[in-house]
Amino acid sequence: MTVAPPERAARAPLARYWHSLRLLATRDLRVRYSTSALGYVWSILDPLVMAGIYWFVFTQVFGRDVGAEPYIVFLLSALLPWTWFTGAVSDTTRAFIKEAKLVRSTKIPRTIWVVSLVMSKGIEFIASLPVLAFFVIISGAAVNLNILYFPLAIIIQGILTVGVGLIVAPLVVFFRDLERAVKLALRFLFYASPIIYGVTDLPPDLHFWAAFNPLSGIFSLYRGAFFPEQLGSADDWFMVWVSAAMSIVILCIGMLVFKRTIRSVLKEI
Repeated sequence: MTVAPPERAARAPLARYWHSLRLLATRDLRVRYSTSALGYVWSILDPLVMAGIYWFVFTQVFGRDVGAEPYIVFLLSALLPWTWFTGAVSDTTRAFIKEAKLVRSTKIPRTIWVVSLVMSKGIEFIASLPVLAFFVIISGAAVNLNILYFPLAIIIQGILTVGVGLIVAPLVVFFRDLERAVKLALRFLFYASPIIYGVTDLPPDLHFWAAFNPLSGIFSLYRGAFFPEQLGSADDWFMVWVSAAMSIVILCIGMLVFKRTIRSVLKEI
């Protein structure tokens, strides 16, 4: 009888978790597009249409000077990650209810049902980046070295989204109305976040408080690749560090909530 080395034994649960995570994320993507004729196109159509509407309204109808030029790139560099965030959070409200039988019967850590949804939406986001690149090229936007912060923005956003999902997913099982409340909160958060406008477009008194919306710093990291002024001051980096810190805190809170409620969740579903 052979005994696995301690290092291999320690890696085994992590390897199984990662394998199961990939399978679930792949399954989510296949199921989502299996009955769709357009498939991948739907993942980019919604933010693309929204960007077109806001671009037309603000630049052609009202002629307002918001954000930065080219405005379509300014919009998409926040709308695409917003679509990842709002899509993942919305899906996590049904994570345990929709997959109740599998959640009860499997032995893998139940956090995987949240993480897989965030991962599948994250893959959709990455797959939508060529659309952003297309508009960067046709609009003549300049790309600078801040594009190296793109992976950092993805990591911080992933941490934030998983944290929110770990809070929402188990609580919805006990409070079904929370699903609708989350949708309303996301609608409010859309306008409270610097998506169709920049933080500098806000009144000066609100600049400090805008930093405590964790999406503000994340969007600045994305936009910094095309608009260096988004990361050009100490205040901008303060916003980024606040976003990173808040994302980690939200993840810790999410893990605590999840750990304390998962047994009751399994009984309830």
